[in-house]
Amino acid sequence: MHFHKYEKIWLTIGISALVLFLTIVGVSAFAGGHAPPSAHETLDPQKVNETAPFNNPGLFKVGEKKYELVMISEAFAFTPGNVKIPKGATVTFIVTSKDVVHGFAIPHTNVNMMITPGHVNKITHTFNEVGEYLILCNEYCGIGHQAMSARIEVVEQ
Repeated sequence: MHFHKYEKIWLTIGISALVLFLTIVGVSAFAGGHAPPSAHETLDPQKVNETAPFNNPGLFKVGEKKYELVMISEAFAFTPGNVKIPKGATVTFIVTSKDVVHGFAIPHTNVNMMITPGHVNKITHTFNEVGEYLILCNEYCGIGHQAMSARIEVVEQ
């Protein structure tokens, strides 16, 4: 089969780009030790209420303007449901599920996780604007999914 000179050039460029892309992904995934966030910490989903820190969910101050919010997702609620934090606080969300896959998203922020039973998920966000933020389940989790939400109220100090 005969290829035109320009076809050979573009095929070479395309294949080279593909090989470069796959090499970068491979090195990043394997040599760099990257893994999905939920693969780092696991627990028994049947014993969530007995396992620290989920045996005492809530908001905890861990430093100057630094907080940890330990939450449990289950059909069809987040525990705790409402939280107040000061403006400028950096919050690390530590979340797990007791039953099925749930979503954890805060609209208009970069917070978006898939919460799977048996895995501990963490994400950090700084709240610089006063207001009310809604935490939504964005993964269909059953018949009451549409009512699954929690609120974060950011207040002036």
